[in-house]
Amino acid sequence: MRGGDERTESLFSYVSCEARVPAGHPLRPIRALVDEALVALSSEFDRLYSRIGRPSIPPEKLLRALLLQAFYSVRSERQLMEQLDDNLLFRWFVGLAMDAPIWDVTVFTKNRERLLEGDVAARFMAAVLDQERVKALLSDEHFSVDGTLIEAWASMKSFRPKDGGGVCRSCRASS
Repeated sequence: MRGGDERTESLFSYVSCEARVPAGHPLRPIRALVDEALVALSSEFDRLYSRIGRPSIPPEKLLRALLLQAFYSVRSERQLMEQLDDNLLFRWFVGLAMDAPIWDVTVFTKNRERLLEGDVAARFMAAVLDQERVKALLSDEHFSVDGTLIEAWASMKSFRPKDGGGVCRSCRASS
């Protein structure tokens, strides 16, 4: 018997983002490492923010969102906000409830700049990389990188091969 194509929306949902992320998802151990580093930086966050005024985006959530932007190659902060609005995995990783409002892009950008100027992002990455579990995953012998990302992130006018051979292939193609 064929079932009907009916909408089954309900007024309330009792399923959390946590329950929707599979137990073996690769972001679960990363989230644990990130949270550990963020706890270590909590006192530095306290010094960066005033005790009065309107609450801003919590720096922990902002840094987690920036990690997702890098992990999933989200091209812009506007697209990152769209993903946070639509994607339950992103909401879970950042720490947003299913019904939490998403931040305005300009507010997100302004808060991101505050963390970058305060050198918090660099200290955050150092705190993550300093953990023993992460050190076991790193190698001094080699590293891997996606060359397409390097080309995309580099300004085409300033991107030059290290061997001094002149203009890069994609620059010649566009000339």
